[in-house]
Amino acid sequence: MDSEIEIKFTEVLKVMSKQFGDDLDIQALLFLIGIQELGKGRINLSKNEKLDVMHIAICTLLAPYGYYEYEGLDKDGWPHWKASEKLPPLKPNQQQEIMKQAIVDYFKSNELIN
Repeated sequence: MDSEIEIKFTEVLKVMSKQFGDDLDIQALLFLIGIQELGKGRINLSKNEKLDVMHIAICTLLAPYGYYEYEGLDKDGWPHWKASEKLPPLKPNQQQEIMKQAIVDYFKSNELIN
């Protein structure tokens, strides 16, 4: 993995750990990003809705790479995307690298890290 991305990802974890605790990983960051993008504040979610929140994060993170295209909000205010390009077959470590890069890019674009 690119050491610069790993350093920046560690920086993201440190910044977010200050607010949410030390046990953060990619899954926790995806959930937090999804909640942020959903924009409904603190709400009770079912297990399926929690998975939907993580899907919101994944689509948000991969949209700048051309893999998803934002379609808009449904009647309940939940965002929806359509797949615009099929993801190439990736090994688990490659998936993790892409997600780390996308998370770093997200936090940079939101000016939470340099």
